[in-house]
Amino acid sequence: MAVSADPQIAIIGSGISGLAAAHRLVNAGFHHVRILEATARSGGRIKTGRLGNNITEIGASYIHGPSEGNPVFCLARDYGLLDPEALTQENQVVDYNEHIPWVPNWFSSSGQKLSAELMKPALKMFEELLDDTFQFENQQGTLWASVGHFIRSKARRRAAASWTDKDKSTRELLLSAISAMLKFECCANGTPTMDEIDLAGFNVYKSLPGLDCTFPGGFEGLIENLMSELPSGLVTYNRPVRCVHWNNTESGVNTVTVECDDGERIAADHVIVTVPLGYLKKHHSTLFCPPLPTHKLSSIQRLGFGTCNKVFVEFESPWWDADCEVIYLVWKDEEDVLDQVSNMSWIKKMSAFTVQKPSERYSHVLCGWIAGHESEYMETLPEQDVRFAITELIRTFTGNPTITPRRILRSQWFHDPWTCGSYSHTAVGCSVQDMENMMEALPTKGSQSQPLQVLFAGEATHPYYYSTVHGALLTGWREADRLISHYSSISPCPDQKL
Repeated sequence: MAVSADPQIAIIGSGISGLAAAHRLVNAGFHHVRILEATARSGGRIKTGRLGNNITEIGASYIHGPSEGNPVFCLARDYGLLDPEALTQENQVVDYNEHIPWVPNWFSSSGQKLSAELMKPALKMFEELLDDTFQFENQQGTLWASVGHFIRSKARRRAAASWTDKDKSTRELLLSAISAMLKFECCANGTPTMDEIDLAGFNVYKSLPGLDCTFPGGFEGLIENLMSELPSGLVTYNRPVRCVHWNNTESGVNTVTVECDDGERIAADHVIVTVPLGYLKKHHSTLFCPPLPTHKLSSIQRLGFGTCNKVFVEFESPWWDADCEVIYLVWKDEEDVLDQVSNMSWIKKMSAFTVQKPSERYSHVLCGWIAGHESEYMETLPEQDVRFAITELIRTFTGNPTITPRRILRSQWFHDPWTCGSYSHTAVGCSVQDMENMMEALPTKGSQSQPLQVLFAGEATHPYYYSTVHGALLTGWREADRLISHYSSISPCPDQKL
């Protein structure tokens, strides 16, 4: 079969992984690269918004592990998008093993501010329990079904053994604080409950050194810089893809046909699919013809993909301490260590607010975090209902009936038809093999068909940086490099970096 020396390459999705793949290919000398984007914008789950004069991150918030090993950090630094403190050597070598040393404020549902000293044993125990999960990495057949099961059972036993010097109400309060942190951990993992996170797979995720940092001008600045370096017209917007027809041995040179919703059919030698795992879970049966191989489908189904939403809330003045970085809300009746509530009381799932850096002198903004089915339900409510619920929540916990938010802004990732959620996680029952299946190109090895017809990129296809922007970016580079390597013997090109 003849192979084009300058192949037609279609990329589905203009998120960070699609843009990274296009960059790599264009810089390596490929001239026929095209991105098909379903929406009117590039960036995907990187999305910057505004609340009054404040920059808010509707999607990705942080550079996780801003150090030399993180390509997002290196790009942001080179583009001049970071604050000076994020660039210091001291900041890059800090390694807290995912325990970000935020200064906390604690509030109780009885309307009291709790002292940080009083709550320290709960924070310490929760961090120790998370660290204890490392012993189960890649271990099969544990006594506990999930991370949630492990933390709940261990927390209750350790509380009984370690907090003997505390009275019953203090022990119950501290266990309720662990519930709050467990709910917040659901947000970090994009899961409805930590009961859905595999204990052996939990620490497959690898963290990088560096104290997490943000983009002062918004994460979308990274997308704008990448876009400015691509040839104009490379991205076609408002062009959803209906079906990828692959393994077409009759067509000669172009073995893949991308069928768009508007009926356009695009012939290609290779297609890089960068759609979110949530979209794949929902649409794989119609998105590929012939269907994906059974082992790949099984991995798509086994891997987890959940929702984490944010609600930004602006106030006239702060009701938290000047040095506060995170606010924990402790419900006094949750000493059983819970991380799920009913839709009727969805607001109880919002257990933490992070304090946003002021972007102007009189700006006071918190970001409330909520994950899971309660978060998905929150998306369906009118904005005024969400604002009312947040107002009542804060008045209840502060004991101040006059606090009133100026305005709110929320994300709605579950009902976004092109994402169907936020990011991936290692669900109970999934394995490293599932991660490898996710990044496998089609046709699979051993097939007589032309190789590398359909390639897969995106955060859910990275074996240990899943759920992150740097993971997504690296997968875009990986698939571009796969094609560059494939063609290097036909038309050698220098592999240039972004």
